[in-house]
Amino acid sequence: MKEKIELEYSLSSASKVLFDHLSTPSGLSHWFADNVNVDGKDFIFIWNNSEERAKVLAKKQGKFVRFQWEEDFENGDDEYFFEFRIEKDEITGVSSLLITDFVETEDIDEAIDLWDSQVAELKRFLGI
Repeated sequence: MKEKIELEYSLSSASKVLFDHLSTPSGLSHWFADNVNVDGKDFIFIWNNSEERAKVLAKKQGKFVRFQWEEDFENGDDEYFFEFRIEKDEITGVSSLLITDFVETEDIDEAIDLWDSQVAELKRFLGI
């Protein structure tokens, strides 16, 4: 059984630039994985010579992209996914990156630390 976690990070970056880093193989390769390739609707994420496949379930240009790991897809676990969503405060102009993920209960703290580290890498790459 997995639990849903939702994380929010403030990012002062143009939405288009940010969305490209959340939804394209080249963008994701800069901060999320060592390398990312595409095979149809599947993204192949590579870390330390290990591959994980994820399907793009939904995408709205400039707003969000939702992936599902192949293992969850094959097991019929439709409720499990990970999603990157961009929300912009119209008053301040600051963008927020909202990350939704599903993780095993005993791995929640480790998953949060990993997302914090990955987003710090994204910020570093974007120069913010």
